[in-house]
Order: sequence, then structure tokens, then C-alpha cells
Amino acid sequence: MHVGYAPPRSAIDLALGTVGIAEVLELPPFEHLGPTDVADVLDGFGRFAAEVLAPTNRVGDVEGSHLDPATGRVVVPEPMRDAFARWVTDGWPGLAVPADLGGGGLPALVGIVTEEMFGSANMALSLNPMLTQSGIHLLARWGDDEQRATYLPKLVSGEWTGTMAITEPDAGSDIGAVRTRAVPRSDGRWELTGTKIFITWGEHDLAANIVHLVLARTPNAPDGTRGLSLFVVPRDHLDAEGNPGPRNGVRCLGTERKLGIHGSPTCTLELDAAVGELVGPELGGLAAMFTAMNAARLAVGLQGLSVGERAYQQALAYATERTQGRAAGSDPGAGPAPIIDHPDVRRMLLLMASGIDAMRLLLYTTAAATDAARSHPDEHVREAAAARVDLLTPIAKAWATDEGVRITSLALQIHGGSGFIEETGAAQHYRDARIAPIYEGTNGIQAIDLAGRKVRRDHGLAMQALLDELAVDAGSLAALDVGLRDTATLLHDALQGMTKATSWLLAAEGDDWLAGATPYLELAALTIAGGLLARQAAHAHAHADAARAAAAAGRLRFFVLERLVPASALIDAITSGAARLDRSHLS
Repeated sequence: MHVGYAPPRSAIDLALGTVGIAEVLELPPFEHLGPTDVADVLDGFGRFAAEVLAPTNRVGDVEGSHLDPATGRVVVPEPMRDAFARWVTDGWPGLAVPADLGGGGLPALVGIVTEEMFGSANMALSLNPMLTQSGIHLLARWGDDEQRATYLPKLVSGEWTGTMAITEPDAGSDIGAVRTRAVPRSDGRWELTGTKIFITWGEHDLAANIVHLVLARTPNAPDGTRGLSLFVVPRDHLDAEGNPGPRNGVRCLGTERKLGIHGSPTCTLELDAAVGELVGPELGGLAAMFTAMNAARLAVGLQGLSVGERAYQQALAYATERTQGRAAGSDPGAGPAPIIDHPDVRRMLLLMASGIDAMRLLLYTTAAATDAARSHPDEHVREAAAARVDLLTPIAKAWATDEGVRITSLALQIHGGSGFIEETGAAQHYRDARIAPIYEGTNGIQAIDLAGRKVRRDHGLAMQALLDELAVDAGSLAALDVGLRDTATLLHDALQGMTKATSWLLAAEGDDWLAGATPYLELAALTIAGGLLARQAAHAHAHADAARAAAAAGRLRFFVLERLVPASALIDAITSGAARLDRSHLS
């Protein structure tokens, strides 16, 4: 049973209110906007996602995008190509790009909602604008005036698209092993030679040009990440007016056959004296590229939410319509009941629904902090918001993508044997979701980043500040007459456990803290998610209708009992050190 996509506007509005959309709209760049303006944008894009983008999801999976050896171009399925063209001509690209860069000037918090809807409609296609947006952030921060004038208008409008060309054979997660070479030309530009693999949307026929952001080594550069420089390399040379001309020395050697996201071409690119320009300082490539990578990591975390929402909608529809067995307590002569009447099916659906709520709150909270970090008039508030974005980004990327896999797997389980059959479409969501924990920095790398750079480096200050805030939210539950007093107590216990785990992490040495990094991230994500769900329950009690408030309270209670209370066992794994991971245990 194929099910389309309906933007969950009520759930989105509740999450936006919970994370502070009103406060974001009071920031100086957005004072001209009101709730009605935001609603109009989200309603309009929601219709576009449901009516134009979502119908292309299945054809992208079945047909895929393929390299045409005769032309060297990757051909995208026609319905996806037409939908992308509509997205451009209707003016949707660049909604959340600052107005001084030619964008719509909307908050990042509004932009992330449209990105969520795009990803739910067609995850594979959404990867294209995701990478382009990351390139826009990078060039706006590190490009010189001429580069910004040449590339940003076309990227913001969607006429051109962008990539991040980092990975190479034998240099996957180890960026310091990149071997692509860049040699200077007499005209101030550079020629790049090397091979890049796993380049998402590295070649396609959707846009007039593709702008590759490439990490490479200049002559006499030191080994490791300190020797990397960043270059902007257009697929096609530009003429004097900045229009695409003859092909540059960038060639697609092939596309990968993959488990999922078939509509998104994953390319091997050969650079053969490809002409590019240095972006930022020589040997400053990694710092510059992280501007794009951090934006992309949050966007990849969003994919867990997007594909999870799409899978949930399909599973809920199936559970409501599929009949099998008698419901407990029904009359002996009653016919088969919808499977949603069976408690274990409802348990699985609530695991999906509460996980989706938690992901949405985590991701939207990070986006709201991004807006504050960029635009709040108080310097101290900006600094604190930036620290929160830094803290939450690896958590959002890793936990939300793992949760997306978990939720799409539950959707298959609810479908039973039918879910294992491709014709129902449920399997596609599971296959598509599985890449997200891998790319843009594996989730193990995100855990190390969280534990090392984001917690140990600042002595746990940003983490504790967030935990203290969430303790206030948990305390507010006890004052509400909605039956959540026991839930508030359990949440307080979880917050104290997280403080204990953080203290141990700060004191650990050597491999011990590395061995605890992944369970630490999981515990952090579940604890923060529980606190944010408590915040949402309180907000719903104050602002939503009775049904929505009751659902928010019920999902919070379920999440705390089913996910957060069992997570306390992770503290033992975190604090046991590296001894439990001894290599001799593998033989």
C-alpha cells in the first residue's frame, strides 16, 4: 500500500512554539515577519512537497539516476527533473539564505521545516539542495568578493548546484589522507588532479552547472589535515560574463549501485588538471570545509526525521486499515479487527511517534539556537547560543539518523511480511534511511566529537547549562494537573544520571573516554529528548487544544518509561572504560 505524504502541520506548529519561534521572530533580521507570514510559507511549501515532490519518490527509487557513457552526464528520472525545475522556477531555493546574499531572509528555524518536508517527500532529491546550501554557507564565509559575486547568486537561485568533494579511495573518514594535488597557474588559479569518490550529486542534468568544493594539497604542503587547502572548481568553465562554457577537467567515471537513495547519484569524479580557485587561505582548507560540513551534519540529522515521518504515516495508515485477529475483549463473534487495536502494534506506533516528536524538537532547538547565534543583539547570548549549536550538532546528526533507521524498521515490522516486499513501498524508507548514520561523518565520529571537542574541551559547561534548563522544564511538570508528577521524578533522575556520566567523562583518560563516547552520546540524546518533550508537554498544556495537549503528555510519559528509564543502564557502559572492548574478546 503506497501512501503519499501529508505535511504534519499541527505537530510542526507545536514544535515551533515549544522551541521559541516567537522569540526568533523578534531578532533584528526577522522583525518584519509575523506568525502569518511563517504559516503562509510553510503551508505553501507543504502543498508543493505533497503535490509535486512526493509523487517522484517511488520513480526515483525504481529507475534511479544513471551515467550516460555517450555524454558523460548523469541522467535523472524525468519526473524528478521536472519537480526540481518547478522548485527552482517557483522560487523556493534560498528561503533561509540572508537577504544580503540574495535569499529570502527567513530564519534558519523556518528553513529547517521546509527542509524536513522536502526530505519526507523525496529524501534522495533533497540531498541536492542540502549540499548546495552547505556550499552557500561556506562561500559566504570564506569566499572573496569576486567568488561570492560569481557563484552565490546562481547557487542561491538554484540555477547551479553544489557539492563537497572530500572523500578519496583509502581516505574515507581520515580526511588527512587526501592526496588530490593542486598546482598554481600563472593566472592565479590552480590545476587540480586526483580522484574523489562517494560524491553525492557529483554529476547530473538538473542544473546548468555544478560547483565543486574540493579539498586538495598544494606543493610542499605538510602531511595530515594541516596540509589541506580548499578550492572552488566549476564543472564547466565560466566565460567572461560568468556563464557556463566548455567542460572543465572534471569527469564522472561512474555511479555507485547502492542499498537506497537510488534517485541520488553517488559519483566517482576524476579531476584531470581541473581549473579552480583557492577559497580562504592556503592550508586553511579544513577549517573552511567545516563551515559546510557542520551545516550538512545538521541537515543529515534532519533526514532521520524526514524519512521517519514518511514511514510513520504509511505505517499508521496500514495499521488502521489492515484487519487481522480479534481484538482483546471483543465479542466471540466479532470479525477481524484493525491491527491498531492490538496493544503491541500501538506500542510500535508510539515508539515511532514519540521518537519523531523528540527528533523534531532536538533539530528545531538547534536551528533556533543557530538564529540566536547569528542575530541576537547581545554578544553573550550569541556566544552561548553558538556553544549550544556546537554541542547539539553531533547529537542531532547521530541520534536522529539512528532513530530514523529504528523508526523505518518498525514501519516494516508493522507491515509484517508485506513490508518486506518492495511493492508496498515500506522497504524503500528503511533502505533510504540506512545511509544517514554513515555519511557526513559516521556516527562513531560524531560521538567522539561530542565527548572530546564539545564536552571535554569546555569542561562540560555547555552540557551542564542545557541540563540545568531541562531540569526547570521537568520541575514545571509537577505543577501541571495532567498526571505527570511521576514522570517528572523519573526525568529528574535521568538528568542527574547524565550529570554523573559527564563528570566521569571529564575525568577519564586515554582510551577510556573514547570507549564510552557512543553510549555517552546515546544517553545524552535520550536525556535531552526527554527534557524537550517535557517542555513540549507544558507548552501544549498552555497553548494547544485538549486533544493535542493530552497526546503530548501521553507521548512524553511513554518515551520516559520506554526509552529514558532503560537508558540509565548506559551509565555502566560509559563508566566501565576500555577494558570491556579488549581486542582479545573478538577471537
